[in-house]
Amino acid sequence: MFNPQPQIQPVHIDGEHRAYIIDHALADPHAWVDYAAGHRERFERSAHNAFPGPELPMSEPVAQQLEQFFSRHIRSLLGARRVLRMYSRMALVTAQPEDLEPRQWICHRDRFGVPADQCVGASVLYLFDNPALGGTSFYRPRRSAAETDRLVHDSGVLSGPGFSEKYAIEPGYLSQSNGWFRQVYTVEPRFNRMVFYDGNLFHCSDIPHPEALSADPRRGRLTINGFFTCRRAAS
Repeated sequence: MFNPQPQIQPVHIDGEHRAYIIDHALADPHAWVDYAAGHRERFERSAHNAFPGPELPMSEPVAQQLEQFFSRHIRSLLGARRVLRMYSRMALVTAQPEDLEPRQWICHRDRFGVPADQCVGASVLYLFDNPALGGTSFYRPRRSAAETDRLVHDSGVLSGPGFSEKYAIEPGYLSQSNGWFRQVYTVEPRFNRMVFYDGNLFHCSDIPHPEALSADPRRGRLTINGFFTCRRAAS
């Protein structure tokens, strides 16, 4: 499934963290676009996360191959040891800005409430050619941890107008710095490009042209996403 000899390119997100980019990640990426198109009716929105579009869980054999690839090439680079559990999916961003909830107006972290001795690695693999569909941007909070935590909490409980009035954040996809978050790095999309990063970093899909989004896997923002909960390596 994966390129057996990946070329890993580390990139500095900020002064402390790196992401790891792999081009030509899949041995046959077009086969996975075909797979998504052939199973289009099985994509469904999840009630368990804030992803702005339908998802298709990957089969156990595919998930195992992704976990093996992560463990062999990336895990130690993210300061992780053993993988405790993982989840992978295909996904399509389809929601238009006016349909987003407040929690989708801001960046997020993939933390899953893990204890201090664990960490979460994350990955996204781009299966589209159109650069207008956007890559992945990383952010740093401008406010204190307490203020940022309150913002994140309120994004899940306040109405759109109430959240916008309280925090001066307008509806829509986040694609640049605002009063709460500073954009520090953007991974540009490329067909069959994969990026791995620490899920504890604030990040989001960078979608400059939401009018280009489509529910058609052959035309839309199709990705394969992975989430790896691991033991944290001893410091």
